[in-house]
Amino acid sequence: MQTLLDEIRERISAHARPDLGSAVPGLLLSKVDQVEPEYALSEPLLIVMAQGGKRLLLGDRAYEYRAGQCLLVTADLPVTGHYVDVAPGRPALSLGLVLRAAVIAPLLLEAAAARRPRPEAAIATCEAGPDLLDPVARMLRLLDRPQDVRVLAPLIEREILWRLLTGPLGGRVRQIGLADGELAHVTKAIRWIREHYAEPMRVEDLARLAGLSVSAFHRHFRAVTTLSPLQFQKRIRLQEARSLLLARPGDVAGVGHLVGYDSPSQFTREYRRLFGAPPGQDAARLRADA
Repeated sequence: MQTLLDEIRERISAHARPDLGSAVPGLLLSKVDQVEPEYALSEPLLIVMAQGGKRLLLGDRAYEYRAGQCLLVTADLPVTGHYVDVAPGRPALSLGLVLRAAVIAPLLLEAAAARRPRPEAAIATCEAGPDLLDPVARMLRLLDRPQDVRVLAPLIEREILWRLLTGPLGGRVRQIGLADGELAHVTKAIRWIREHYAEPMRVEDLARLAGLSVSAFHRHFRAVTTLSPLQFQKRIRLQEARSLLLARPGDVAGVGHLVGYDSPSQFTREYRRLFGAPPGQDAARLRADA
């Protein structure tokens, strides 16, 4: 296993780009040596850590994974994260594989029959054993053989997904592939909030969109995201506001209104609570760092 980790580490370090992309569709490579908190909207991903570590916060829960471990994210979520055990000359190295329902669904037909998975938190961690690291290493080798990507990458992707489905995180991966599962219902509401975050939101309408009763919707939404729908919308609004403030640092009230806040004081108060500084001050610091 250590030999596989060493190879994965070397290949990520050699091929990582600032935009995280790679020549293999859906394969992301990260090389980071900063420890400032990151506020981001995740997407369904498998992340394998090869060097260093990372700690993620979702609601009031913390998830940490280090070299030789992996993180699974099964829905679009507003997360806060920062890298640990990094320093100049020793960056955190990781890879991500975008998890696509269209690829997972056919594999469910081949997997052993199982009870319908209950909705679970959309983030989980576990050890990345040799059975998973081996196809991950082979996927990275394709970066040096671009002529093989079109044919071999889909085969290796299926193998990686199969290892996930038959491993300790299999129940969560199944949720992604089940078009009529609880995660799929909650995902409809998550997608609506992300696309309409600045608009007024009624939980009754979201429950109807998800095809669930209001009480069941509340229960499933919190089980998946660890947040209430209102908390989720607020986190999306504030993260979008932070991005907008980089371009419009002097228009705090205008940015607050754009993301759905009618009260500038409420916007400033909630922004400070999440990011640790008022909007104008935080934007100035981010621009200086950039």
